Amino acid sequence: MIRIKREVATDFLARATVAALFTLLSINLLGDFARTGRVTGVLLLASESLVVVFTILRRRAHLVDRSLAATVATTLSLAGPSLVRATAGSGLAPDMVTTTISAVGLILIVVGKLTLGRSFGLVPANRGVVVAGPYALVRHPIYTGYLITHIAFLVAFPTWSNLLLIVASDTALVVRALMEERVLGRDVAYQAYCQRVGWHLVPGVF
Repeated sequence: MIRIKREVATDFLARATVAALFTLLSINLLGDFARTGRVTGVLLLASESLVVVFTILRRRAHLVDRSLAATVATTLSLAGPSLVRATAGSGLAPDMVTTTISAVGLILIVVGKLTLGRSFGLVPANRGVVVAGPYALVRHPIYTGYLITHIAFLVAFPTWSNLLLIVASDTALVVRALMEERVLGRDVAYQAYCQRVGWHLVPGVF
């Protein structure tokens, strides 16, 4: 009973933290859009909003990695993108270019999450094996979309703080992806899936 209560409390804290970080990100990026009309930040906000929605709707996991390493990787990968900030000044590429790149990442995130449905989660866990849609190409298409939108945002707002946050969070994201595979690897269905799909994030690269 105590363990169940602890898990419920931890789950509630995770959802509340995600919502709070998203609120801070919304204030900054919507403010920047109101001042400058730059769309790249708004698209990052749209991709992060899906984290909030699917975190609330996700189903209970069959198996969860509650190790310290998994907690740290998950926390870093979630907190980093929420702490980046839009800044004054021009980016390394026109807003049209970074908006287009970000839109590609956002489409991949949306399609991946719609395919995953309520199997989406934060910490490495088994909420069911999904093999359709973009999952037929790579094992973590949502994370691939995140990487694309993060790169586009960094090009649009190239500051040292944004660079450090994105490098740290995306490194943690890759670690989190590998941890998820370790948990899912205990599932026979996922083992068969990995035999068909060998790429983690980028076809032909990794």
